[in-house]
Amino acid sequence: MNRMQIGVVETGRLSLVPLAAEHAEEMAEALSDPALHVFIGGTPQRPQALRARYERWVAGSPDPSEVWWNWVIRLREERRLTGTVQATITRTERGRAAEVAWVVGTPWQGRGIATEAARGLIAWLQEKDVQVVRAHIHPDHRASAAVAAAVGLAPTGHRHEGEIRWELPLTQSSAGRP
Repeated sequence: MNRMQIGVVETGRLSLVPLAAEHAEEMAEALSDPALHVFIGGTPQRPQALRARYERWVAGSPDPSEVWWNWVIRLREERRLTGTVQATITRTERGRAAEVAWVVGTPWQGRGIATEAARGLIAWLQEKDVQVVRAHIHPDHRASAAVAAAVGLAPTGHRHEGEIRWELPLTQSSAGRP
């Protein structure tokens, strides 16, 4: 699959900046609250471990049938990294599909950052000829479900590892809209 380069995605308050290993130290601080990991799993990572993870992500998927696109979320007004958004692109019977995810550090939650970042990501994916966007959300993770609903994803009857699959088929006029 095409390993196309990604660029910066701008929204009203945010810059989605392509992830780099150099973001690890600031992101380790932004994602340091153990409560943040209740639904996403794992524990907060030290900068060195996060740097190693980011290096793997930037290197790309070892599976040639999928592409990994990852961004950090920069809140321009505060000049801070506040979280991440990501998309794993695969081919399906309906064309390109994007499995998306978002995470925003605890100090910045409740300010619409995840929703704005997800909208920006979905609009960018539509420009890249993605036909369907999917997210898997833990059934008890109300905040993430609210983000998914706000950007137009709807829950489906499919479950994977206990999480509900949410989907948004993309058309010329659907990106980023509720």
